[in-house]
Amino acid sequence: MAEPIKTTTAAPTRDRVIGRIADHLVARAPGHPLRVAVDGITAAGKTTLARALVAAVSDRGRPAIHLSMDGFHHPRAHRHRQGRDSAVGYYQDAYDFPAFARTVLAPLGPGGDRRYRGRIIDLAADRQIDDPPVTAPADAVLVVDGSFLQRGELAHLWDEVVFADTGFPVARRRGTRRDAELLGSLEQAEKAFDNRYHAACRRYLAEVDPVRHASIVVGNDDVDHPELRRI
Repeated sequence: MAEPIKTTTAAPTRDRVIGRIADHLVARAPGHPLRVAVDGITAAGKTTLARALVAAVSDRGRPAIHLSMDGFHHPRAHRHRQGRDSAVGYYQDAYDFPAFARTVLAPLGPGGDRRYRGRIIDLAADRQIDDPPVTAPADAVLVVDGSFLQRGELAHLWDEVVFADTGFPVARRRGTRRDAELLGSLEQAEKAFDNRYHAACRRYLAEVDPVRHASIVVGNDDVDHPELRRI
């Protein structure tokens, strides 16, 4: 006779971690939209984590907004002006942080008018765009995923920073498999991660120490079983 299937009412680890962070965020009431960064190295699982947090915040009755730094890149000519494979170029030239601060974080912060831009570029088409501003609810929770979000241009503008702490070997496997077709082959993706993306991330970790400065740290080597290390 087959053994009966054992059931449990305990929530999966992922749901518990996401729920704990969401509870923390919705308890915050700064008097303006709460500005939350989801930071981490390339292919750390930032976008997946940000989407889960947005859904959990919404489930708790707070308006939630998800933005990606993909919409705030510089045009390709600017991004690659130091060379397509340059780690320094990726670190210094990939994102238009001043524009992001000016059009998103400042208006959603103290004394702002809450009118923000959702993006400034169509990344795939490499075309700058001028979408009209959107007004955020006063109690909204903005969740932004991207790289280098605690650099000096932005560090003082976040209300909470979630760092997705993923080891380089794990992130490299994820990222190269994800980007192999986009970059032409697995070999090309591995080269890009080693020479450009993760080389730039190592510089970021050394210069900024983002794990230490983040208000929330999630061990994210296993996206199905993340570990809440600090909140």
